[in-house]
Amino acid sequence: MTNRKRCIRRTGCAALRRVGVCVSMMLCLVVTSQVTHAQRLDYAEQGTPPDPGLELLQEEPHDIIFFTEEAGGGWARTLPLDFPGRRPPSNPDGDLRFQVLGVEGKEMMAKWKAIAKIDLWEVKLEKEARERIAAGDFVGAYPFLSVLIRDFPNQKGLRELRSGFLWQDAISRAKRGEIAATLAMLEELRRYAPEYQPRSVVRALSGTADRLMQQLVDAGKLDLAQQMLARLEKEYQNDRLDAVTKWNKNFFDMASRKRDEAIAARDADDFRLARKLVREAIYLEPDLPGAKALMRQIHEIYPMVNVGVLQSATVLEPTRIDNWAARRAGRLMYRTLFEIQGAGPEGGEYDFIFGDTEMSPDRMHFDLLIEPEKVKPPLDKIRGFYLADVMAKRAIPGSPDYFAPWAAAVHSIELVGPSQVGFNLRRPHVLPISLLQISVDGSWFGGQPGSPTGDYRPDKPTDPDGKAGDSEVVRYVLRSEPKTPTQPREIVETRLLSGSEGVGRLLQGEVDVLDQLFPADAIRLSKSKSVKVVKYPLPTVHMLVPCSDHPYLAERTFRRALLYGINRQDILSGELLEGLQSEGCRVLSGPFPAGIELNDPLGYAYDQNIDPRPYEPPLAKLLLAMNFNQMKSFAARSKKEVAEMTPIRLAFPADNLSRVACEAIRSQWELLDLEVELVELPIGRTFPDREENIADIVYVSAAVWEPVIDARRVLGPEGMAQSSDQLVGLGLRRLEEAKNWREVRDRLLDLHAISHHELPVLPLWQMVDSYAYRRELVGMGSDIVSLYQNASNWRLGQ
Repeated sequence: MTNRKRCIRRTGCAALRRVGVCVSMMLCLVVTSQVTHAQRLDYAEQGTPPDPGLELLQEEPHDIIFFTEEAGGGWARTLPLDFPGRRPPSNPDGDLRFQVLGVEGKEMMAKWKAIAKIDLWEVKLEKEARERIAAGDFVGAYPFLSVLIRDFPNQKGLRELRSGFLWQDAISRAKRGEIAATLAMLEELRRYAPEYQPRSVVRALSGTADRLMQQLVDAGKLDLAQQMLARLEKEYQNDRLDAVTKWNKNFFDMASRKRDEAIAARDADDFRLARKLVREAIYLEPDLPGAKALMRQIHEIYPMVNVGVLQSATVLEPTRIDNWAARRAGRLMYRTLFEIQGAGPEGGEYDFIFGDTEMSPDRMHFDLLIEPEKVKPPLDKIRGFYLADVMAKRAIPGSPDYFAPWAAAVHSIELVGPSQVGFNLRRPHVLPISLLQISVDGSWFGGQPGSPTGDYRPDKPTDPDGKAGDSEVVRYVLRSEPKTPTQPREIVETRLLSGSEGVGRLLQGEVDVLDQLFPADAIRLSKSKSVKVVKYPLPTVHMLVPCSDHPYLAERTFRRALLYGINRQDILSGELLEGLQSEGCRVLSGPFPAGIELNDPLGYAYDQNIDPRPYEPPLAKLLLAMNFNQMKSFAARSKKEVAEMTPIRLAFPADNLSRVACEAIRSQWELLDLEVELVELPIGRTFPDREENIADIVYVSAAVWEPVIDARRVLGPEGMAQSSDQLVGLGLRRLEEAKNWREVRDRLLDLHAISHHELPVLPLWQMVDSYAYRRELVGMGSDIVSLYQNASNWRLGQ
């Protein structure tokens, strides 16, 4: 022990004897505890302890006993003293028992007459808080006040201290122009201590609310202003804030002006603008006289539905499996020879738009029965000879319409009569009509190729105010006379920047429908009384598809490394579902849907016994090294240079969900020391043109709803993956030769296993998508596969 420590020990022991401490063997322990790592003293013979400032909050709660000069002076930090109600006795006598900090478990005694005063822990906290409040240091005062509120809620004077803090802090923030923070402080003060300077607080609260309301209105944030006004009116109805009265009148006047402008627009036959203005008027003042009646009138004259979309359509193809927007909007423009309506126990359920179908028991022959009297113009113009000609062209090699699976399935076509076409098959086929999902355009009826056959056609893009050229708004207008008086004359698609923006617009009434929701938004929106959330019955499969001749992506080992390097469960659960549970959303081990529920017939192509590859970065790095060595050895044998490892260009559609997923994937691949570049595809495109060579691998959300036919569209040499793998090709051919559903299932499971091993695509996860609409929109139908499946029946009520 150093001489310094010996000196302190002797001095401390003498002092404690003078104050009458009655435990002799502890004296050295007490003094030893004084010299800590931070050199903080817990006992001294003279003076006062140093002011720790904010560091007081880092110390263990303690009291400080100060001894009288007659007893030798000095002080000691002790564990909190056990006083009833934490208040020292007014006329103490006898001895005080205590424990010095650092010597817990060893009790000491001192005569009360030797004690000059005691500083209680909570008193020190209060003193520090008051000094900082007086100095205007509200940030410094807050932690002391918080500890007092938490540990000593019954402390005398605490309510007055806390109220003063809130009041003075509000004044300080107001002087700095922090209006929102000032209002928050005043509201907290009013809730906590309504008796504190009530007239001054209410007057300040009203004035601050007025300034904040003006800021929100000037910024065009009327929805937030409305929400705040409604809350203030409800919470301070007894205080009758002047700001509430003022802004209720302001909003009423604003709503009245918009209603009058809407009437003028209606009279000028500008129903688009009239509808927009009257909806804004109702949002500002729900009970505005005449507004709802005007809205109903406009709906009757010119029904129109606003749809919020995450992806705008630039191509319109109702049978496209990799492009959500093309599939959605294509249904408005075009009919399909066989339209999928949902899923049944044995594959999809399809509707023949020209009539009915008949299948022979041995599944070697089927007929298309045309029923002109049951279909509406122009579909009633089609006759059997034309259908037979179309089907024949699909089976002729070299024809622009050639479709290999159909050519392999059909043996001969016979025209039974003007209203019946028969098809003889080479072998039994479980679902031949799935091969006939063909878009029907105007050329079928003598019109221009590509002209619409659906109820709607695109109008020139305009914004809600009628200004041309806004690509974020696309209007689809009714092509002919409405089938019903309430059929929408227009369906207006507005592209949204994010899912959260769509939720806000739907709740405010700016859009009537959201076509695709973030899963977490769907869960939260389902609790709203004004909105109905519905799941699409068929899930989508999300995958990464190689789309270039990148030499490393061509290697199976490299693709395995990429998959082991993606924490798919974490991205799905954390980034996309935001920690919420959504039935049917799961990580996949293959390119086919797994179904939504256990033993779901939708998952007939998915092998539940094949587990998805786990997230294993060390294994991914090992595979990357193995792949490089393999390519190096091959290059040496071929006497060529080993291929350069260029950055991986990861493409994704221009929607928020795909962007979030790909940003997470890039971050995880970069942990493998890979260089990754993100490529956002142009609006409306979901797959890069291979000739353009702008990407190496692309994030795809695919509607693989009928694996028996979609397997080739995903994996085949002319499909998305353009796989030339021999095992994949063999699996596809064996699938197409299946004669019954048992064989179909067995061979799809084999194809699943082949895909899991060869990885022509990198499976990610399955998503169960949802749509949402305001409850005043009726006629949506149930279990719809496509958003616009029943668009002709939509009707807006009020």
